[in-house]
Parts: sequence; C-alpha cells; structure tokens
Amino acid sequence: MNSFKSISLYHLMIDGQKMIGIKFAPDRLIQDLIKGLPNPKWSKEYHMAYVVNTKANLDIIFNTFKGHVWINYNRFLFNRPIHTANEVVDVQWFRKRKHVAGYRYCPEEYLLKLELKRYADNTVRTYVSFFEMFINHYKEKELSSIDESDIRAFLQKLVHKHVSNSYLNQAINAIKFYYEVVLGMPNRFYEIERPRKEYKLPTVISKEEVLSIIENANNIKHRCIMQLLYGSGLRRSELLRLKPADIDSKRMLVRVKGSKGNKDRFTLLSHTALKDLRTYYREWRPREYLFEGRGGRRYSPQSVLKIVRTAAEKTGVAQNVTPHVLRHSFATHLLESGVDLRRIQVLLGHGSSKTTEIYTHVAINTFENIKNPLD
Repeated sequence: MNSFKSISLYHLMIDGQKMIGIKFAPDRLIQDLIKGLPNPKWSKEYHMAYVVNTKANLDIIFNTFKGHVWINYNRFLFNRPIHTANEVVDVQWFRKRKHVAGYRYCPEEYLLKLELKRYADNTVRTYVSFFEMFINHYKEKELSSIDESDIRAFLQKLVHKHVSNSYLNQAINAIKFYYEVVLGMPNRFYEIERPRKEYKLPTVISKEEVLSIIENANNIKHRCIMQLLYGSGLRRSELLRLKPADIDSKRMLVRVKGSKGNKDRFTLLSHTALKDLRTYYREWRPREYLFEGRGGRRYSPQSVLKIVRTAAEKTGVAQNVTPHVLRHSFATHLLESGVDLRRIQVLLGHGSSKTTEIYTHVAINTFENIKNPLD
C-alpha cells in the first residue's frame, strides 16, 4: 500500500439526505477509484466527493480502496452529520455507539480512566480517535504484545503521510495515556521523540477589516456571533456554549463557563454588541443556548465558520478569516491600544503568560519606535 495516498470519510447532510463524504488530495488513482463508486458526485461547498450513505455503499468504499490507499474513517465513526446539532461526544457516547464489524474499539479501561480524570469532551474525542487509529493499525496483534518498536513504526507512517507536528503530538499523547496512565507503566517504557515545536505567528487583520466583516453579516444573529467572537475574544466552542444568562449587561461582562481546561472566566462585553444582542433576542427568542439553529439546538462549529468566511468573502479581505482570527485580532488590538499582557491573558483564559506573549510579535506598536536602517 502506498502510505502517501489516503482518503478520509465524513458524514455529510446534503439537501436533507445523509451522504458519505470522501476527502482526498488530488491524485489520479484515487479519482479513478471514486469514479467506480455508485453514482459519485462532487460538493463544491465541502470540497469533497460523496455518495449516498448506505451500508452497502460503505462496504463498496472499503472494498474499492482497501489495499490501494490509507482509509481514515475515524471521523466517519465519530462525527455527526454536518449542519446538525453540536452533539456532545463524551465518554458515554463512545460506550453507546454502534459497533462496526472488523473495527477495533477503545478498551473500557481507557474510557474509564478518561472519565475518572474528567477530561474535556474535545480531549476525550481526540484521545479515543487517535488511540483507535493506532490499535487498528495493529488489529492482528494483542495490545499486550505491541512494543515500542511498533509504536515507532506507526508514528513513522504518520510522518511519511506528512501530517502536522500538532497531529503527531496528539497521536503520541493518546498512546502515552494508555501505557503511562491506564497501565501505569513508567515513562522509561515510552521514550518516543516528539517533533520540534512549531512557532507560527497568529493571523491578525486590522480593526477596520473586522468592522467591515461584521457589517457584511447576513442578519442580526450572524452579526451578534461575530461581535462576540471579536469584541469578547471568544473561542468558537465558548461561543456555542453561551446561554442568555451569561450576558451580564449590568457589569458589561460575558461569563464563559467550562472553557479550555474546565475553567470559568469573565471577558468584556461591547456596548455595540449588547445593543444588537437585545434586538436579536427580541426577534429570535432563543430558549436554551444564546445561538440556536433548527429545533432549538445550538449551532454547529461548521455553521459559525461558514458565517465568518461568507462575510469575509463579501468584504474582500485577503487573509483566510476564521473565528479564531477574530479572537487573535481582539488580543492584538487590545495590546496595540496599551492594555497590558496580564489583563489580556485573563480575558483570553490563557493558563500561561507565554501563550499571550505571542501577540507581541504581531502588534504594530512593537515596531513603531524602531528606526529602519534603510531610512
């Protein structure tokens, strides 16, 4: 099997019908194999091929690609259809899911340890996904017989697939958790070298560009979503968990509950955002979550991303604007206006000041008083 060729399967919801999405890098072999699937089509919205979601079609996909390319179906097993409710994927979810024949599932002791340590849902999802990818790579071996050389071989295969350093580190963490936390083995059992840490600067856009993007929102709900992402520096997951009671109009604060690291915090509330939120609340009357989709369920992450990107495209901003770019811009603009790093750290919910210091590398005032030697 060519380790450089791979496809990833996704759940899609297109025109109200469940589909199997097939994502891949441009490749002649993969394209030819897809043409042999039952009535394949291409989605411009999701940038992937898709077929109707049936068990027969899923079997055909596995039989067609098996032996030719790497099939990553972890996302298909774990993800709910795009544009549906933001389903909570916790330890209990993994225990209750339907089993697929031939797939090796995470052992109960692994799930139990995640549950006892009260890891966040996103961490549970990540760890289980990567550990099951690992044990399915060695599905013919008993877990007790997998040794350090097998772990290195699996990680090397990921390296050959040109995955990011972050992706590789997540895989290492999931495997380490089993051997060092679940089995209680000492660290010396698992001396796997980690990739060198990447130091990438955050993408930041100007305040004028942010305001222009917000003005290009399709409706009052979309405008409020972007105002909170930028004006309160929220993560997308934090925005989705907000409830109307979390908006404190008297103190002009937003209460963020159960954020990264299971921590609560307060952040700023813009007067402009509050005015629009009041109009939005009168018109939409959300029941549980501040921002709800169909059936009173909270928005999905994909919907929020689409809202931001659609507005940015209308504006013509050159950068690839995401919800997190608005959060980065919030922090950078505060720093440029003279707010000290410690206060920004509190507003963002960073556990370490070193995380917040990255914004000093992109803030304009860092360079303003430096005379260019060419001038």
